[in-house]
Amino acid sequence: MENINDLIEISRNPIAYARTMKSSGRKIIGYFCSYMPEEIVHAAGLHPMRLFGTKGDTSPADRHLQSYCCSLVRGALTESMAGDLDFLDGTVFPHTCDSIQRLSDIWRMNTDHGFFADVVLPVKLTTPSARQYMIEVMARFKGDIERHFGRPITDDDLGRSISLYNRIRSLLKEIYEMRSKAPSIFPGSELCSLMKASVTVDRNILPEALEGLVSELRAKAPSPGSNVKRLMLVGSVCDHPDIHSIIERSGGSVVWDDLCTGTRHLGAIEEGKDPLIAIADRYFERPICPAKHKSPTARGDHITAQAKEHGVEGVIFLYLKFCDPHSFDYPCIKESLEKAHVPSMLLEIEDRLPPEGQLLTRLETFIQML
Repeated sequence: MENINDLIEISRNPIAYARTMKSSGRKIIGYFCSYMPEEIVHAAGLHPMRLFGTKGDTSPADRHLQSYCCSLVRGALTESMAGDLDFLDGTVFPHTCDSIQRLSDIWRMNTDHGFFADVVLPVKLTTPSARQYMIEVMARFKGDIERHFGRPITDDDLGRSISLYNRIRSLLKEIYEMRSKAPSIFPGSELCSLMKASVTVDRNILPEALEGLVSELRAKAPSPGSNVKRLMLVGSVCDHPDIHSIIERSGGSVVWDDLCTGTRHLGAIEEGKDPLIAIADRYFERPICPAKHKSPTARGDHITAQAKEHGVEGVIFLYLKFCDPHSFDYPCIKESLEKAHVPSMLLEIEDRLPPEGQLLTRLETFIQML
């Protein structure tokens, strides 16, 4: 499939792609979290690009960070200090975990990437005042972008960006739904790479590539049914396409996920109303991550419901080492899944996956138990 192959190549070397965009005159804004309002950045004529950090030596960042900071934070700071992110014209830090918030201060004092913004979103998403605060944060961020880059952002600009992002997320959701119904039509590793590419490539050209892929998948007959076990990945960032390949070799297939680089990134923005309010409402109403709160059982209820809807037989928690929000989240979700009789396992990872043999043995054991 030519459409997906081009996107997979971009996902393997996003820095090279960013430099190509930079040479064409585009200004690039880096970010670390799916709660960053990409639509506002795009409406200003800028290119939003998610940063994933290096998978190499992170010792240059160690003198700035505590030993319990995750590999994403270490890798990103290392890339910046090494000059690998010299294409950036700015960086945005949404209010998420403690490590990202501390990285924000270190980044501001030790790097020089032009525009800098902390987008401090509300944590408790249950009150009218929190919603109003969310709207005010979006308006403030819009003003910061306008002042720094000297370009007003009109409601029409925002409306066009909202429509574009709705189209992108709708196509990605359709691909997810097709894989859920027939996992054999599309390898999970390619879906993982596709999701990374979707927060890397020029959003103006992405819908055409996704539409081509959707057309190819619709025309592709799924392989005959097999006894592979239907699995769900739960966690934060997944920058490891190989985990899907290893799971498939173990006799399973990831048919759904709850990842901030996966389905939590999806969801439409209401069109036809004040665009800033519409953007804020999406972030207020979307399925939450562990850094946000709606109720003590909101995360467990949502994941259990998704597992049931997609016929999931087992859940794998893809736990990024030292990720406190997901560490605190795990016991509650595990309990919710146990009540629903859905088995689960915890898989701890860092910037690199555990040794393949060890990982394969653990996954085969879990899948054989299902």
